[in-house]
Amino acid sequence: MGARRLLSIAGAWLLGAVLVHASGEFRMEVEPGEFTIEQALQQSRVMKAQHHGDFAVIHLKAGTYRLSQPIILRPEDTFTSIVADGDVVISGGVQIKGWRKQGRLWVADMPVFNGRPLSFRQLWVNGKKAIRARDVDDFEQMNRIISVDKKQEIIYVPASSVKKILKARNAEMVLHEMWCVANLRIKSIQIQGDSAAVTFHNPESHIHFMHPWPSPMVTTNGRNSAFYLTNAKELLDQPGEWHLDEKEQKVYYMPRSGEDMRSADVEAPALETLLMTEGTPDHPVCHVSIEGIRFEYATWMRPSLQGHAPLQAGMYMIEAYKLNPKWYRPNGDHKLDNQGWVGRPASAVLLNHAESVNFERCTFQHLASTGVDYHRFTYRGRIDHCTFRDIGGSGIVAGLFGPEGQESHISYNPTDARELCTNLRITNNLITDVANEDWGCIGIAAGYVRGIQICHNEISEVSYTGISLGWGWNQQVNQMRDNLVKGNLIHHYARHMYDTAGIYTLSCQPHTFIEENVVRDIYHPGYAHDPNHWFYLYTDEGSSYITVRNNWTPAEKFLKNANGPGNTWENNGPMVADSIRLNAGIKQ
Repeated sequence: MGARRLLSIAGAWLLGAVLVHASGEFRMEVEPGEFTIEQALQQSRVMKAQHHGDFAVIHLKAGTYRLSQPIILRPEDTFTSIVADGDVVISGGVQIKGWRKQGRLWVADMPVFNGRPLSFRQLWVNGKKAIRARDVDDFEQMNRIISVDKKQEIIYVPASSVKKILKARNAEMVLHEMWCVANLRIKSIQIQGDSAAVTFHNPESHIHFMHPWPSPMVTTNGRNSAFYLTNAKELLDQPGEWHLDEKEQKVYYMPRSGEDMRSADVEAPALETLLMTEGTPDHPVCHVSIEGIRFEYATWMRPSLQGHAPLQAGMYMIEAYKLNPKWYRPNGDHKLDNQGWVGRPASAVLLNHAESVNFERCTFQHLASTGVDYHRFTYRGRIDHCTFRDIGGSGIVAGLFGPEGQESHISYNPTDARELCTNLRITNNLITDVANEDWGCIGIAAGYVRGIQICHNEISEVSYTGISLGWGWNQQVNQMRDNLVKGNLIHHYARHMYDTAGIYTLSCQPHTFIEENVVRDIYHPGYAHDPNHWFYLYTDEGSSYITVRNNWTPAEKFLKNANGPGNTWENNGPMVADSIRLNAGIKQ
């Protein structure tokens, strides 16, 4: 082993200890507060370039590394490992201190981040997520809408449901719509006898009312769409609830039993992304390993600024409208009644232009939106033995869901196939308590992917679907193929949403196999407008050339909706061998 060295960059002596191996491997130890991860990456790049080294290992000593901006991995970081020595946390959060008692509430000044007052939508107290003040403690007590006027962009609700927020600033309605929830910022409320007319801000109002699916449901059986109200101080009345008053620049919180706010660890998320890769299609970030690190406290602010009207799987609509008359599609089995272009929610870890970037034994928790996202131009890579918990959106997202410039129902078939997410391995991960804010998100959501393997994961306590594979709603041949979903254990799913399944597919995916999975224990939320529209396995529109076999479920409750050709179903249900049932889930 070589001698310890200090390296001067731009005249500043850096404090990380660098150990140079004869083999050309550089090892670096980093202490929190003394040497940032960004500086460590810069130093490893210089060392590899100057000393012609091949590989760098950055050891992060135990502690919390608080970020002021995302960590960016670049092509120069190829052949780098970032490894935790002890309990290592990479945090995008800001601590809130100086709490003062004010009646039943405690109040603190709005925190400052990077020189500006910090707006946020989540709060954690002693590692437990606090509740953004809302009108119901139990979602089973949610009110239901009365009617909808799409032309005037009005939702009518019981007058009694909104009387507390008539003078509230920036209140929001979270509206249950079959397989999605919409976050709608309230513009006005007009009481009209026993009902109230509620209007909303743009852009979400126009998009939401123009699009036919998903849509607020008005039914003949009295099970109209349910909703709850949030983001108003007037609703702060239960222990564990909080409210941010941006005009007063104050944070209000009602403690739970046993919480002492004078010593509590209170965290507000400040960054949307904690770590990202930035390469190019021809020069990707290659052969990077992240091991044993906890990623915590990331936010997502778009719903506060533009609302959130999703199409499916958390992908929000940026333009959408109804088709009248309906259109026939090439290779489509039925007419198309809508158009929609979607954007992609933020993620704590975002990979673009990356090859063989791996995460092992990492934890992703206390996050507002997606945990890890392998987006565009990602090849190989592995997520193995990681834990995803307490996440507002999807645990893992992989592949394109169509670029923003392409309508969602057109099959995506890029000339440069490298743009897809290919040969990703998602194995042996625990994914639990995800989609706990955006209820229409997924445990693992894969769009236009090829050669992906989703194997031996355990997914539970998810608000909607466990695993969703595919995009496009049509039978046209595209780049999706050769995918494998095998040996996963999915249970306690559909906590809030229906039109769902443990495993769900879309569109044409030749040589794709869904096999030897276990799906059981679905929730039965009382506010679902169609209480029977749920399934264990669900091949939806255009699903083609997919083999579904040897999956254990408690009953043969499956749906094959508007499928294309070439699907094979074999031996699915309670008759599947115990050896398969017992083998599903995480392999040590």
